Amino acid sequence: MSIFLAEILGTALLILLGNGVVANCVLNKSKGQNGGWMVITMGWAMAVFVGVFTVGAYSGAHLNSAVTLALAVTGGITWDLVPVYITAQLIGAIIGASLVWAAYKQHFDATTDADGILACFCTAPAIRSTIPNLVTEIIGTFVLIFGVFYITKSEVGLGAVDALPVALLVLAIGLSLGGPTGYAINPARDLGPRIAHFILPIKGKRNSDWGYAWIPVVGPVIGALLAAALHMALK
Repeated sequence: MSIFLAEILGTALLILLGNGVVANCVLNKSKGQNGGWMVITMGWAMAVFVGVFTVGAYSGAHLNSAVTLALAVTGGITWDLVPVYITAQLIGAIIGASLVWAAYKQHFDATTDADGILACFCTAPAIRSTIPNLVTEIIGTFVLIFGVFYITKSEVGLGAVDALPVALLVLAIGLSLGGPTGYAINPARDLGPRIAHFILPIKGKRNSDWGYAWIPVVGPVIGALLAAALHMALK
């Protein structure tokens, strides 16, 4: 399997299961409605586990544009591969989000809360404030990337053996740092599903909150670069 196809598949699985658990907890008449934050954070952690375990042997399972950038900065991958990874991740994220909509179509139709519908695709802050929201995403992504550097056994990304430790790392970030912004910590994870929300014919949807959309992209990029810089300084 090529790197491009592996990143599409892995990211699609990540988003299908990650946004799927949000849909299960948020949408009307779902058996998991009102499951709460513990269910969502556990679901996202398991989504990471499945995505990494499935494609780690083929692409290093970046599944996250911030991971790709950090590895390029530290010399783990060559820069010519960065567009390949990021494009595949974005495509995979759009596919995964679209599959969530297909799986929960009747429940989306039965839900009148437009903000809740949007939450099944992308993140939004609990308290909207640009700098604090950006700082939260920087900190969360820094913890993710810095942890990944010390978990991974490969210079190019993650293997199957790394799936559970990385899933536990994401669980810890969600439980401890997820409250302010919903812990995007991954540009593709937020932007791809936001695009899907924009283009899909979802009943009763609101706008896709493009005014906020840059924060879960720029914040993770900054956090990844800071983590990469510290990692290189400590080597």
